Amino acid sequence: MQHCLKTLAALCAAAAGAAQAQQDLAGVVVVTANRNEHASINVPAAIDVIGAARIREGQMRVNASESLAAVPGLVVQNRQNYAQDLQISSRGFGARSAFGVRGVRLIADGIPATMPDGQGQAATFNLDRAQRIEVLRGPFSALYGNHAGGVVQLFTEEGKAPASVEVSAMGGSDGMRKTDVSAQGREGRFGYVLDASRFETDGYREHSAARREQQYAKLSFEPSTHSKVTLVASGLRQKNTQDPLGVQWATFLHDPRAGEIDPADTASPKRSFAERYNTRKSIDHQQIGATYDLHFGENRLRVLAYGGNREVIQYQSFSRAFQAPPSHSGGVVDFDREFHGAGISWLDVHRFADGVLRTTVGADFDRSSDDRTGYENFVGTQLGVRGALRRDERDVVSNADPYVQTEWQSGAWQLTAGLRHSRVKVEVDDHFLGNGNDSGGMTFVRRTPVAGVTYKAAPTLNIYASAARGFETPTLNELFYSGAGTGFNFGLRPARSTHVELGAKMQLAPHTRIDFAAFEVRTRDELVVDVSSGGRTSYRNASKTLRQGFELSADSSWSYGFSSRLALTTLRAVYDQAFGNVREGNRLPGVPRGTAYAELAWKDSEGRFGAALEALANAKVYVEDGNSEKPAPGYGVVNFRVNAAQGMGGWTIREFARLNNLLDKTYVGSVIVGDASKRYYEAAPGRNWQAGVTAQYSF
Repeated sequence: MQHCLKTLAALCAAAAGAAQAQQDLAGVVVVTANRNEHASINVPAAIDVIGAARIREGQMRVNASESLAAVPGLVVQNRQNYAQDLQISSRGFGARSAFGVRGVRLIADGIPATMPDGQGQAATFNLDRAQRIEVLRGPFSALYGNHAGGVVQLFTEEGKAPASVEVSAMGGSDGMRKTDVSAQGREGRFGYVLDASRFETDGYREHSAARREQQYAKLSFEPSTHSKVTLVASGLRQKNTQDPLGVQWATFLHDPRAGEIDPADTASPKRSFAERYNTRKSIDHQQIGATYDLHFGENRLRVLAYGGNREVIQYQSFSRAFQAPPSHSGGVVDFDREFHGAGISWLDVHRFADGVLRTTVGADFDRSSDDRTGYENFVGTQLGVRGALRRDERDVVSNADPYVQTEWQSGAWQLTAGLRHSRVKVEVDDHFLGNGNDSGGMTFVRRTPVAGVTYKAAPTLNIYASAARGFETPTLNELFYSGAGTGFNFGLRPARSTHVELGAKMQLAPHTRIDFAAFEVRTRDELVVDVSSGGRTSYRNASKTLRQGFELSADSSWSYGFSSRLALTTLRAVYDQAFGNVREGNRLPGVPRGTAYAELAWKDSEGRFGAALEALANAKVYVEDGNSEKPAPGYGVVNFRVNAAQGMGGWTIREFARLNNLLDKTYVGSVIVGDASKRYYEAAPGRNWQAGVTAQYSF
């Protein structure tokens, strides 16, 4: 805290020297932290906004990791495994996720992309029509309920005049190719955005080919000048996406592309586990949502509803012997999920005590229901096929969360407080009784308060402080197995955390913005990996953990078309109390001690040409709680991109090309925490290229 105060003092002095311009800090407008529009500079929380240019220009727009790498406090790892999605962690929360995103709340156009149990899928984000992504970290994310680390919210563009159509064709190394077709427009009070894309890759690693098809539609209608209805529908389909699995350290050193060889294979030459069992996953996901906004002067009523279906079939690499115990659920996962939810909120604005008081009152209701079956992954001697039934159950998770948030602003001061009451209910109805009855249920109830204060210390400097309590319930996938092999793990408890943050946001010059945050998070009953083997992971509650860190971001515009972006994070994430064979002070696995991103970009005055040099660095990462296995070494990579644009009548043509990992660095891109077979490591690509062209016609 002393270091934090000294840093803030230095920042105050710098801002005071820059205050000669006496300009007010407008900043980028955000809505994630306070649920209503605010300049990001005035929000008492660490929040970053990734604009459309960073998301779309010079990128294939396949993975959110392409643009989120520039956000401090966030680690977004592309596993090079489209069967398991991205690995996203915020201040260390979510780093243990074996697949998908947990510990970080995902939202798209106001509709949750995270299920009530806390598990989400970033692959459902449509990046082709994204307008911006807001990333909220720290205490204020507690107002979104069941998670702990942060909120990532995507907003897509609105239909506007003139109408236009657009076609993109992109390609890259390892057979990577993508096509995208879209249309948008507005007629009077009606707007529309339509998009469809197809992505394919042969994969960098062995047995990692994938094909992804996405569709998206957004329709908006304004019945009156005070109301708006928005309808959003999306679809995601991945058929037989190959899963390359992780590898041991020796295999990574020998060949980063290779899979781990199965010593039990009788073929010659021997095949990898992934090839022998043909590990793969198919996903078919559709959802639709609607929001209605009605304004009464400055007051606003918002109502939303959504629903959808997700079908998943996954073939894992369990051996026949591993599935021998009667309690084992087999090597094939097959579930059909129906999910839906609703929300309502009221924003009240009025004058109070020489200031403005804004109060939001609302409630969220969410429910997911899985018809889940499990099968053996063999028939006779044939592997990687659906065999005998080993699991048949219905899993339901629901939540009902009322909340209130109020903010009072007067002069240089802004005070904010909020409270959310979360009730998460898990129900299991076991229909497969040959190995025992796993039926049962559990309910988690928590109240998560948050408070913050912002002080305008100078016309060019805001300082703030905030604090909150948060929690994470076990996800369904963390509850499915117990380390003792006795089926559903009803003994898991939610992890409870206390967050504090102190920060500053300033403008040192008309074209330079700097954000700084220092934080501390203390967690009890941390959810950690108990046993992980062959794609099946069980969890347990550990002791206390401690996260302390600093985040710094700086954006500058220079002369002659140059601009720069810098994002630095240092994070000490440790066990604050020993448990089992884990010592006090051990590092949390999957969490780097430091990350850095730097970018120097240039574009000409007419926006026809541009280029940028990007540098990314990550510190080493431990792979298990004991910190005794080989950690994934730290690394640094450099990327280069160029782009161009031309206008010809109603046509606009844009091109880009990029070289990633310019120096051909060999490194581990992500890790599988706690794997019992020590197959922790997932290699990142060496030097690789991407290029694309987009043609847009405006009517």
